[in-house]
Amino acid sequence: MVSAAPSPLPRVTLVAGPADPYNTAIAAARTCYAGRLITPEEVGASEASRDQRDRIARSTFEAGHHTVWQHAHFTFAVDQVSRHLVWSLLHAHPFYNSEQVSQRYVEVKPGRFTVPAFPDEETRALYIRTVAGMHACYAALVEELEPTAASAYFTVFPARRRKAAEYGKDIRKKAQEIARYALPVATHAHLYHTISALTLYRYWRLCEQADVPGEARALVEAMVACVRALDPALFNVLEDPLPADETLEARALEQLRAPAAGGAAAAFRREFDAALGGRVSVLAGHDPRAEATVAETVREMLALSRADLSDDDAIARVLDPARNPYLGGALNLLTTAKLPRALHHASYTFRKKLSHTADSQDQRHRMTPASRPVLARQVDLGAVDVVIPPMLAMNARALDRFTACMETVWQAMRTLQERAVPAAAWLYLLPNAFPIRFTESGDLLYQHHKWTTRLCFTAQEEIWRASVDEVEQVRAVHPRLGKWQLPPCGLRHRADITPYCPEGPRYCGVPAWKQDVKDYLRVI
Repeated sequence: MVSAAPSPLPRVTLVAGPADPYNTAIAAARTCYAGRLITPEEVGASEASRDQRDRIARSTFEAGHHTVWQHAHFTFAVDQVSRHLVWSLLHAHPFYNSEQVSQRYVEVKPGRFTVPAFPDEETRALYIRTVAGMHACYAALVEELEPTAASAYFTVFPARRRKAAEYGKDIRKKAQEIARYALPVATHAHLYHTISALTLYRYWRLCEQADVPGEARALVEAMVACVRALDPALFNVLEDPLPADETLEARALEQLRAPAAGGAAAAFRREFDAALGGRVSVLAGHDPRAEATVAETVREMLALSRADLSDDDAIARVLDPARNPYLGGALNLLTTAKLPRALHHASYTFRKKLSHTADSQDQRHRMTPASRPVLARQVDLGAVDVVIPPMLAMNARALDRFTACMETVWQAMRTLQERAVPAAAWLYLLPNAFPIRFTESGDLLYQHHKWTTRLCFTAQEEIWRASVDEVEQVRAVHPRLGKWQLPPCGLRHRADITPYCPEGPRYCGVPAWKQDVKDYLRVI
């Protein structure tokens, strides 16, 4: 018999953290107003000093002087959490570091997925059957797509066909990369996740916001419990979580008397997709004077006049790898060096449509922030809405299987909604292929880093395609800035660093350093 109870809670272990985080935070606060360094030991040395410590903790927290709470960082080993939770909470802000298992390179086994609470056994059984069907579709697609992946692979690497067996693992990973579009966002992930005490406070305060309030609260409760065991005093300033109906998004939807998500989502989707004009990412905003501003700020930092340094030369000093050797190195020094900071003054805004799985890659670029949606609002249960990658479209049998699976998923979500199951539960059935529609902005310094990594042909195909779109459009409006947006091999070629490709055995097989971005063509 199937139980209506939810799946086991997320597993969380604190693997690293400071020995005395609370006293260290207040020692840092007191040092601001002392003629010497105050030590954590002093802060907790006596009853009087502890009373002073607690007063300072409350006053700094309530006044918004929160930098003292960022000195303590905690590294958690996290397991049994959904991909949806990772996207919705853990990676949805700038202040973290994560290393997460990759669905591109690690084959997903059935049976590991989040099951939210359901009102009865019948609805829970429908949910579990649907997830099982999606995992079965994934497994079948891996097999069906291997010949397609092999054909594309050996087109790029024809000499390797003679020893095809040696490259079977590489080819299977290419098939996995596409098959994963059929997996539900309920599929489990495991990861290391590092945050500060301040971020943990924020997690706790907003743990019941959309999209996954139940799972998010369970995860954050486990994180708080781990840190509380290390230093209970750190939570003297902790605020209670905001109830779900008091979050900003819930109040906005209530006050605006927003129409039901289904009908509104269909109209929104038509409008948004039309604005993209066939692109994955479309330039929505930029400063027409960006090139001049970058050049002017380079001259400011060097105290030179226009007669001493032209706009073209100033721009090249920071963006041409032949003149800026930092661009050819493995360590990104642009934010630490002085001259490249001129790139902060050129900013770009894009409207984008990426699958849930590709957006999970995109959001890891924390300094190109985006306004991602309350996800249930973008779901139109009346029509299947998915991103279909090129390799899947090339294989008719695999595409038919995928399409049939998606129809089953949408029918299951409709049924669950009709039975009054909350959206927070049936959202877990969304496939990785479901498109996220959003707006993203970033200045050129951080966009440069992102485009460098994602123009590489080894990057995930969808985010690579978005990056090609973005660089083409930046080149159209700012050719002197845009021409230097290149993949790693292009930068290293320009810097005369060999080998041009830094990926070693992962070389994509395409000499992209010889090509212009507008000529890029890729299937795998």
